[in-house]
Amino acid sequence: MAVEYVIYILAVILLIVFTVIWSLHFIALSYGKFKFHKKSNHPIERDKLPGVSIIKPLMGVDDNLRTNLETFFNMDYPKYELLFCVQDNTDPVISLIKDLIDLNPDVDAKLFSGGKLVGINPKINNMMQGYANMKYDFFLISDAGLRMNKDTLFDMMCLMKENVGLVHQMPFVCDRPGFAGVLEKVYFGTCHSRMYLFINLIGINCVTGMSCLMRKEVIEKVGGLQKFGNYIAEDYFLAQSFLDK
Repeated sequence: MAVEYVIYILAVILLIVFTVIWSLHFIALSYGKFKFHKKSNHPIERDKLPGVSIIKPLMGVDDNLRTNLETFFNMDYPKYELLFCVQDNTDPVISLIKDLIDLNPDVDAKLFSGGKLVGINPKINNMMQGYANMKYDFFLISDAGLRMNKDTLFDMMCLMKENVGLVHQMPFVCDRPGFAGVLEKVYFGTCHSRMYLFINLIGINCVTGMSCLMRKEVIEKVGGLQKFGNYIAEDYFLAQSFLDK
């Protein structure tokens, strides 16, 4: 009887867990459908779009880096600048960036190396020179592993209404060969995205720092990007500073 009782309890627990997971899954799907497929009733005129400074913190070269970076040189957006930031002056990624800049002279792009020590977070330290030299009131922090469609930046800026200070993207993984590539795509497309959407739906701060578009004036009011150099999870604290404002 004791064994049967234990099996019964385990079965009930598994049923509850299964029901909760699938409930979250369907809620996330519905929320994603509502958020990502909603058309704007107030289309923005392209010539009135503000400029955007894109900060790209980089370290090292992988097989996908060049194709990732090339997409940023080909975006269909009227006014933006690319600020490549490299911590190590001997990093081989520097020659790759210089080559892309030479091949795309019509794109406003600059390279900064050496970084600036402002805290324990190496990503913030790496980005500081780009942040200090950006010329637009909106800036996008975009990791090395990101690639952009031609209209991605336009879509993000269309969401930057007067009462919005930060726009971030849902991670989506492109096809890559090998088991690791498949596993990563499955994870970001199922477990991660489900919880990410649900947590945002219930109003909990859950922002990915991989691709974040922000108003510079808000960050400046709380002390600038350097203030977040003492946090490892800088994306959470950056987003929290917008929520607190």
